[in-house]
Amino acid sequence: MSDMFETEDKLGAVLVQVQDDLRQLRRSVGKMTVSDGGETVDIQALDTAIHRTQRVIRNHAEEYLKIVNKQLLVLPSIEDTQRRTVQVPKWKPPLENIPEIRPQGGEGPSPGEKHKSALTMRLICNPAHPNNRATMHQKFGIPLPGVHKRSTHPATHQRVITGPVMGLHSIVPREHQSLALPEEDEGTGNAGMLDKKLSSSVPQASLLHTVIQHKAASLHHREDAHASRTAGCKSQCQKQLKFIEELGSTGEETSREHTPPRCTKTPPPSKSTEYRGMRQDSSGLPLEKPQSLLLVPGNISKFPFSIIEGRTNTMATDFCHFKQSFSLCWSNVVDVLEALEKLLGDFAVPLAKVRGERLAQLGFSWEMSWTKSPPVTDLLSVLDNRDEVQDLVFRPGQRYRGSGGIEAAAVHIQSSWRRHRAWTAYKRHRRRKWAAETIATSWLMHMQIRRVRKSLRERRLRQLENYHSRAQHLAANWKRIQSSKRTIIHIPSLGYSLSQRLSLRNFDFMQNIQINRLCDIRDVNVEVIYVSSQHLREDILDYYSSLLQLHGDAPAHSRRFVIVTPEAVDHFPNHNMCLSTLLKYSPRTLKRIRDLIQGKQAYIVGGLANVDDLAVADELGVPVLGPEPAVAQLYSTKSGGRRIFTGAEVDVPPGRGDIYTLNQLHEALAELMTQSVDVQRWLFKMDSEHGGGGTAFCDVCHLSCHSWALQECRRHGPKTWNTSWVQQPVRLRYLDEIPEWLTQYAQPAKTSCYPNWACFLKTFLRQGGVVEAYPPSDSVTCLTVDLLLEPGGEVTMLSCGDQLHGSCQLESIGSSVPQTSVRSDTLATICTRVGQACLQHSIVGYVSVDLATFLDHRTTEQKVWAVDLDLTYSDQLAMTQMVLIMTGGTLNCHTGHLEVPVPIAEKSLACQTTAKVLICLLILAVLMCKNLLACRFSQNNIGDSHSD
Repeated sequence: MSDMFETEDKLGAVLVQVQDDLRQLRRSVGKMTVSDGGETVDIQALDTAIHRTQRVIRNHAEEYLKIVNKQLLVLPSIEDTQRRTVQVPKWKPPLENIPEIRPQGGEGPSPGEKHKSALTMRLICNPAHPNNRATMHQKFGIPLPGVHKRSTHPATHQRVITGPVMGLHSIVPREHQSLALPEEDEGTGNAGMLDKKLSSSVPQASLLHTVIQHKAASLHHREDAHASRTAGCKSQCQKQLKFIEELGSTGEETSREHTPPRCTKTPPPSKSTEYRGMRQDSSGLPLEKPQSLLLVPGNISKFPFSIIEGRTNTMATDFCHFKQSFSLCWSNVVDVLEALEKLLGDFAVPLAKVRGERLAQLGFSWEMSWTKSPPVTDLLSVLDNRDEVQDLVFRPGQRYRGSGGIEAAAVHIQSSWRRHRAWTAYKRHRRRKWAAETIATSWLMHMQIRRVRKSLRERRLRQLENYHSRAQHLAANWKRIQSSKRTIIHIPSLGYSLSQRLSLRNFDFMQNIQINRLCDIRDVNVEVIYVSSQHLREDILDYYSSLLQLHGDAPAHSRRFVIVTPEAVDHFPNHNMCLSTLLKYSPRTLKRIRDLIQGKQAYIVGGLANVDDLAVADELGVPVLGPEPAVAQLYSTKSGGRRIFTGAEVDVPPGRGDIYTLNQLHEALAELMTQSVDVQRWLFKMDSEHGGGGTAFCDVCHLSCHSWALQECRRHGPKTWNTSWVQQPVRLRYLDEIPEWLTQYAQPAKTSCYPNWACFLKTFLRQGGVVEAYPPSDSVTCLTVDLLLEPGGEVTMLSCGDQLHGSCQLESIGSSVPQTSVRSDTLATICTRVGQACLQHSIVGYVSVDLATFLDHRTTEQKVWAVDLDLTYSDQLAMTQMVLIMTGGTLNCHTGHLEVPVPIAEKSLACQTTAKVLICLLILAVLMCKNLLACRFSQNNIGDSHSD
């Protein structure tokens, strides 16, 4: 019998050793990556095979342990223990010798046979029955060994069999727990230390031993043998953990019920307690109950053990007790235990107190034990001194004080350096990528802009070519067109620069001042299409319709003019776009105009030329009676006008154009003042300003050296004074005093536009301008002449009038038609020369020339200076057309007469005719005042925008 026990112990050790070897092999396989002969070993398949073998061996080991633990041992009496030991043989009936009892074929058994068979089966399944052995021997031929007859009375002798149960090593007072271990206790282990500390408070271990009682085993059907065998293996560990939890919960309930400290409730019996030694009688009642067990609080571990510096003392009593208690699921517990030891060793934790049941529960619930360690929080949850250990684990730098700390520090430093290098390389890559994307995007945008600009240039060149071809056709057929029916498309657009347009208020109102162009219908062959920059109300339309009915057939007049408004006016209300641009982006209005001029001779009369005029003309397919936009922008400035006048060989005031710097201004002014000593006032005019708003002046009487310069001029005489060596000292003297002179005494003509000289000078130098002499006379008259430069090369004077000035002599608020300041032949000669000079520079259409006349005090002769040139349809011409259509007269500019026909009729009708003429003149005066006030309002708006 002893040989059999030794063989079983060796077999159990072999099974445990095989399981450990398989677990170590799986961990080694998980880290191994080898190749043999160029062929890679399939690690996953090998791991699966090892896992399957380990599971089979684990099942066999659990079955073996179950059989060993469930065997019944008959021990000798307590008083004979010292003298002899009785070995009770273990007997296990071979189940394979028991034949299966199945119903025979044919006719079924009789009711009596069925009852007899059922009774026989009950006898077989009840080993305690007196007839069980006889039935087994009679039916199956199996002799059963004899067993001593058990008494039904409670045992009176002291044959109590005790077995190992849970110890009380885990019951440690809180004040005895410590993280550090004394040096004198390191050799003996934690169990000895705890035994010493508990010697005064914990009762004897023999008092906690549970009474073991024998119980008859029950037999099962053969069909259920395999199922019970497999199910029992899987449920053993769960039952063991459940029993431990029941013990803990029982302790907690007992403590809550305030039972005496030396009384406890025995947990309910289970199968695990049955095979661990509960002795009962045949009725199932316990024979003996311990009455002096110690109360176990629920928050105290039942299987405590300690891990010192990351190592567990496997020979310690508490650890051996824990291992023996959880032997059925030790393969799962050991993985978590090794992970916990590695964690504590890595962080140099001196002492960790482990709750064994929590460790077992974590090992049973963790399913990835061989591939991945449990989380740190889960591992720390099994410790009693969790807070202290957690403070150490999460302390910065603690990892490098434990096992492998130097290597971990080196790895961390290397990884940090590699991360720094990788991050630096990544940032460099990101910068390069960003730079590449920026360059690529910029290049794509550049190429797209180039394509758009190229497309725009090609389109504008095509429009310019179409303009020249249509202009040639217009010049060749101008005489025929003038004598036949034609349609004039009036577009009073002001093609100022973008900065000028954005600085103006009520820009749409300024572009609609010349609505009097409708009066061109006084020619019966003319139809007018007027493009308005504003939506006109019905009352305004009725007003101009009634006004045009004063001359000729009213229904005929109303059918010969049309007023259209581009729809883009509603889409761009505050963008200050010129009228031609708004019309360009108004397809419905363009379509309507095309329908109106279809099959008719038509041409466009614009305002200040702009590139969008060519686009509109190209869309409508009609010529433009006006200069090319580039030519108009060049010669419509003050400097450009002086070049035209110089080429026409007409008198111009002393001055200098194209001034863009302050030094250039000072030098030009000093030279001009030296050459023209008798000039008392000098004017500064901006190139791109119109209407007198961009003009400033300064009087030379404030110069201290001016009187000395006059004396020098008189001393040298007119002939000698024109030499440069005589003028040099005076020029240098002027150059020294001019900067301070301009700063103190120069002032704008309209302070509403520019409040002071500094503001004016800033805009003057940015746009460029001219310096001119004001006529040296107390009586100066300015006049305006409107010319039509026909495409055929002829120059026609359409209007001439003397300017009317208000409080400022440099600002015109109206004119009186016809002019009476200059002889008609002299005026005609000047206008013809200017017109021919414009035609030589490819300027056609409507041109306005401003002249100034005065008497020279030295020669007492009248002088006429050409001071300004506007390449546009002027406001004076529009008002002249209104005068002519209302009076029915004609204006002869060569003679300077406005002839109004008076019909010859009876004397009774003479008064009516005179009254009609007077009424017409009165209406004309009202209209002229209205237009002049509108002009004045627009100029004030310009000045306000400049002051802003």
